Amino acid sequence: MTNTQNPDTRLDLFLTGPLFFDIVFTGLPASPQPGTEVWAEGMGSLPGGIANLAVAASRLGLKTGLAAGFGDDAYGAWAWSLLEQQEKIDLQRSRTFRGWHSAVTVSLARQGDRSMITHGHPIPVTQRELIGTPPPARAALAELVRPDGEEPWWKDYGAGETLVFAGVGWDPSELWDPAVLADLPLCHAFLPNHVEAMAYTRTDTPETALSRLSDQVPLAVVTKGADGAIATDASTGETASVPGLRVNALDPTGAGDVFAAGMVTGTLEQWPLEQRLLFASLCSALSVQHFGGSLAAPGWGDIMDWWEPAKARSAGNQESADIARRYGFLDDLVSDKAHNAVRRAEATFGLLTEVEAFS
Repeated sequence: MTNTQNPDTRLDLFLTGPLFFDIVFTGLPASPQPGTEVWAEGMGSLPGGIANLAVAASRLGLKTGLAAGFGDDAYGAWAWSLLEQQEKIDLQRSRTFRGWHSAVTVSLARQGDRSMITHGHPIPVTQRELIGTPPPARAALAELVRPDGEEPWWKDYGAGETLVFAGVGWDPSELWDPAVLADLPLCHAFLPNHVEAMAYTRTDTPETALSRLSDQVPLAVVTKGADGAIATDASTGETASVPGLRVNALDPTGAGDVFAAGMVTGTLEQWPLEQRLLFASLCSALSVQHFGGSLAAPGWGDIMDWWEPAKARSAGNQESADIARRYGFLDDLVSDKAHNAVRRAEATFGLLTEVEAFS
């Protein structure tokens, strides 16, 4: 096993999870059927899984640390070089495992949704063995589900200054056991989508689910897809509800991860709750207009590129004027971030010679 040896300085965000090599096909005229061949209009290859969150956070200017297992194949070497060199993610607690291949996912994006085929094997060590002692960080992102039965690694942060943002994945059993939320009072924030929130709280509306969750965690956020998001922040006494942005969604992969990165950014910057929701919703909307999860995540350059035309369209159009009014807070932000105007990258697997150069 190999490990990067970088100085362990305080991070803005630390996270861990499974990494995948994603191959995404877009513009499918029909779903593949047995005995047929379907030609796609577009294709991209990129790091997926936990890389979606890590890249999204790093592009928004957060010093991000990632603990993940990498295969010792070309996919793994390329993903490591891209995340560390291009995306500036701290991989000090990540490892390359000899004789263990990268997990691969093929994603078929069609009609605003996607289907996926995945092959891979569990990482050879537990999360606890991979991470060791979590590094100092202003925030951490963690899953409430415990796949290996271990005590959650993020509990090491205790009641200190690290804000723990929790999420849950889709429950394949669809039992939605409320016991999964047992550790929620130890967290600062919970960011489920409306399906997850209603299922775990046994409620019928996102608003009722939010009310139940806000009794368990200071910052409760429920995303509603194209309908926007709602939230309650007990630490500031705020409640907010924002509409979604109308966009031509090409690939929804990683949209929730990009939203979470936006919420972490706004919370660490101590923005008002409504601005945090609007910003996270904008980041998510910008990402789904491009294929791929991690490399579709917007940087401040992409946000600037959206905001200037959005202001220009506001004259004489009520809907555009409403959008410009809601997002008026971006004026000061984009001016402040102009010196670090990162933009999204192309989703293309590099040549082996490029991988060898970085290795």
